[in-house]
Amino acid sequence: MAPFWQLLADVNWISVLIVIIVFASIVQGAAKGAHGSARQMTALLIDCILTIASVVIAWQLMEWLSPLVADWLESRNIRIPTTRDIGWLERIYYTFATGLRDFSLMRSGILFLLGYIAVKSALHWAAFVLVQGGLKIAAGSPRAGASRKPALPSSAAGAAFGAVTGAARALIVVCVLFVYTSLFPSAPFTGYVQHSDVYRTGAQEVIQPFAGDFITRQLPVFTRAVEDEFSNILQRKYEVIDARIPDDIALAAKEITAKATTDEEKAKALYEWIGTRVKYDWDKVKMYEDQRIWKEQTPEDTFRTKLGVCIDYSRLYASMARAIDLDVKVITGLGYDGRGGYGPHAWNEVYLTQRGVWVPLDSTWVSSGGNWFDPPNFSSTHIKDT
Repeated sequence: MAPFWQLLADVNWISVLIVIIVFASIVQGAAKGAHGSARQMTALLIDCILTIASVVIAWQLMEWLSPLVADWLESRNIRIPTTRDIGWLERIYYTFATGLRDFSLMRSGILFLLGYIAVKSALHWAAFVLVQGGLKIAAGSPRAGASRKPALPSSAAGAAFGAVTGAARALIVVCVLFVYTSLFPSAPFTGYVQHSDVYRTGAQEVIQPFAGDFITRQLPVFTRAVEDEFSNILQRKYEVIDARIPDDIALAAKEITAKATTDEEKAKALYEWIGTRVKYDWDKVKMYEDQRIWKEQTPEDTFRTKLGVCIDYSRLYASMARAIDLDVKVITGLGYDGRGGYGPHAWNEVYLTQRGVWVPLDSTWVSSGGNWFDPPNFSSTHIKDT
């Protein structure tokens, strides 16, 4: 006979959770009796209806308000100050305000969330007033002994109501898990969920026929769009922090690219200059690994000391590129460590007007040899944060 811990390990706890939800609802229904369970089931049904109505109304409000908010923010002419340093409160403001203006998914998501909260609160209040009023009229004065334990027929009817309520609750859990497994098909937890016989029955017999292939086909596309916009929001943070370009950095950037005529030549000149002039700061890395002390530095600090780590290389590159009117991004994610693994890393992307494309580059890795300015298979050694 297998040991007890092995039996526990073999149990699929997704199935256990779903069964517990149904069983607990049946017990709760039997304890409340027919009247109490019917009221609970009605409350759950009303809440589902209000939730669906709130989602539909909030969606319509979001679609109506989003372009109006974007136009209003555009009319405010919000510009990140480039002639002075800004404090952390201003950084938060400019990151949020310009993000709300420029990133449609972020704007739509915030408007939808606010609209959903407001609409559902209003509908719940209205439903509470109507239902409570109706119950008071129907109930009249409290009956003597109303709090006593329900009789057997009432408990049996309550258990039946509880079973229906439990099935509805379990279906909600299955629906949430179905969305998760559709969004993250390769995640380890997805495999665990799909090994649950109870989950598979609910997903295949109820959710899949109802949703068709909308969730499995459309949600991953939406997720990739969210990931792309999230990357842009992370980039906006560095645009705000490093908005002011010091005079010495601007002058150096113009001198380095004086003989370049195209965006690609300018971008490559800066990449080579930073990659060969700035030295990797191993002491900074050691201080963080040993003492968990992070030495924050500005592009000006990196330019002056000629020392830094990957994020410092990337922020300096972005400042110098903007000084000569190149569109540039600071990208964070994971970089190949040369030993079969990946570690935290940062690099850049720069827009080449003549080619009409964004190209990646890694000035930190210049000293390690090889070409890291838009090489083939750059994505195999650099994985963006998502």
